[in-house]
Amino acid sequence: MTETSIQTRTINMSILDAGQGPLVLLCHGFPETKYSWRHQIDALAQAGYRAVAPDMRGYGDTDAPEHADQYTVFHVVGDLVALLDAIGEKEAVVVGHDWGATIAWQAALLRPDRFRAVVALSVPMMEQPPVPPSKIFPQTEEVLFYALYFQEPQIAEAEFSRDVSLALRKVIFAASGEAGRRKPGDGTPNPFGMVMKGSGLLANLPTPAGLPEWLPNSDFEKLVAAFESSGFTGGLNYYRNLDRNWELQQTQAGQTVTVPALFMIGERDTGLSIPGMEQIIAGMPNLVSDLRGSNVIQEAGHWLQQERPTEISELIIKFLREL
Repeated sequence: MTETSIQTRTINMSILDAGQGPLVLLCHGFPETKYSWRHQIDALAQAGYRAVAPDMRGYGDTDAPEHADQYTVFHVVGDLVALLDAIGEKEAVVVGHDWGATIAWQAALLRPDRFRAVVALSVPMMEQPPVPPSKIFPQTEEVLFYALYFQEPQIAEAEFSRDVSLALRKVIFAASGEAGRRKPGDGTPNPFGMVMKGSGLLANLPTPAGLPEWLPNSDFEKLVAAFESSGFTGGLNYYRNLDRNWELQQTQAGQTVTVPALFMIGERDTGLSIPGMEQIIAGMPNLVSDLRGSNVIQEAGHWLQQERPTEISELIIKFLREL
């Protein structure tokens, strides 16, 4: 596995690259970097594939454009197309987690000629809502949905940057399978739920005694160093384009994903606590005509490819071999 910097026609991207064979492109989410795919990169390379994981736009050592409106899904899918061209590949299977899953779905939707199949972790393919997302997210005088909390520039990044290590430890633990069963009323913490106005997202999250067993300290310190260097603005700017994406995606109304697809989610994923999410997942075949599996990974939380590395790698490789 080598780390290198690639100048594409859109931005300069930092990537991990390993193996030879058909290309698998791995897209991380928030707050993650390309190293969240370290286990899958090795497994894919050993299985006869070329695995490439970039720091996405705004993350790690990849360029972070200054203006928030440069972080739409169209910009990021464009980065992936430009990356394929820069590394001399005509097509790829695109795999994504969290925001990376959203990007992966859109890549498959927009450019099936370049992305021949898609694997999505944690975030299903969803219909466009009838109104902009910010009009749907819940809020009251006291609390608001975390995606709304992320909208105001410099508020969330100021909170997270006060102690990057503590912020990441809190968010990672609270969204992990170790945090609890995540059943209604059981008190399992959720960093991606409602946020108290005035106190911020981190205040009500527990401070874990240590890191989860699946996250060695050396890997965690690498993540901390990345965000201490890059800051959080790039990642948060993806959320700040939710309404802009909705406007731009009206041209795609009624379009469906036609390439082969695989979905998986942790049984204890924070996303399953969103009202209606189970129905959205059940209804995915209406939007993804060649959905070849929808897997629930028992007792796993949101950080699926790190919490269950062997199981996730095996599911991806099985899907690839059946294409």
